[in-house]
Amino acid sequence: MSSSNTDEDEFDLGISTETVATVVDYLRALQEDEDSEAIDPDEEPEEGEDDFDESTLSAFIEELNEDEQAALVALSWVGRGDYEPEQWEEAMTLARERAATGSTADYLMKTEMAGDLLAEGLAAFDIAVEDVER
Repeated sequence: MSSSNTDEDEFDLGISTETVATVVDYLRALQEDEDSEAIDPDEEPEEGEDDFDESTLSAFIEELNEDEQAALVALSWVGRGDYEPEQWEEAMTLARERAATGSTADYLMKTEMAGDLLAEGLAAFDIAVEDVER
């Protein structure tokens, strides 16, 4: 049987958009840090900049439940174009299987432009990450 999604109902991603937006923010901040360090490694970090580090992001992701972690991976795959929104259940199934092979946090942090991929994944479901309240 198919699930009963209507145009009026928001599609259930299995994770809150606020959580996805937070992960996007962390991933983008880490990417910015990597890019800026390549440009000027001697520059002193501004106060509060060290709040976004890999261990903080890793802990945040690892505290999510299995479905939420799978949703992050599946969204990144949708954002990359590996799956269409209509293939969400298939992407989620494969993302759950992928989770058995290692850390979701490590997987996402090693994925190039993961923050942008997650944002694109949300966009495929007509959700703009910039419009999500944090």
